[in-house]
Amino acid sequence: MRVVAIDGPAGAGKSTIARALARRLGVRYLDTGAMYRAVAFAALRDQIDLNNEAGVEALASTLNVQLDETTVTVDGVDATAAIRSPEVNGIVSRIAAMSSVRTLLRGQQRDWVSRNGGGVVEGRDIGTVVFPDATLKLFLTARPEVRAQRRVAESGGNVDEIARSIAERDRLDSTRSDSPLAEANGSVLVDTSDLSIEEVVERIHAMVIASEATNV
Repeated sequence: MRVVAIDGPAGAGKSTIARALARRLGVRYLDTGAMYRAVAFAALRDQIDLNNEAGVEALASTLNVQLDETTVTVDGVDATAAIRSPEVNGIVSRIAAMSSVRTLLRGQQRDWVSRNGGGVVEGRDIGTVVFPDATLKLFLTARPEVRAQRRVAESGGNVDEIARSIAERDRLDSTRSDSPLAEANGSVLVDTSDLSIEEVVERIHAMVIASEATNV
């Protein structure tokens, strides 16, 4: 089963590159970050106390989240834009730090890959925890200023403010006790700062083919 695990910090280009790579390989694409964002969106919607981890887990366990290449629906409502809102940005790291929620969503991620016969999966703990035996494990990064500029180009805002937000997200994701953001053993580090999307996808596609040939 072909599984490509792509991890990395915010603004490194994971989603864009993972989506394009999945098309190139002819497999499905899963944005695991959108799953945590969907829980955060629902927690805000239902006014769940984020100090009550059991309450957040209970909410997450009942959510009907559907993801495709471009759309995220939560309980039948299109939440594609809402899960990228400043309000969700402000709490998603707290949601992602909850071990019970991570355990639940990791199970759903593995089930998704099993049902789809593989895929390109991106997030922050895919190669380290969710799929440590993936066909290929990648850690995408970029210089901080480049990451901030990309986020501003996508959704607007002030570069300095976005840079501070990204730095705080990095700190929270890298220091949480459960599955912190880190390079997985055996992963390939790819700095996307000075590369086009096409160049990165071409490079990774060649890595996937070479990895599969080696493991035959």
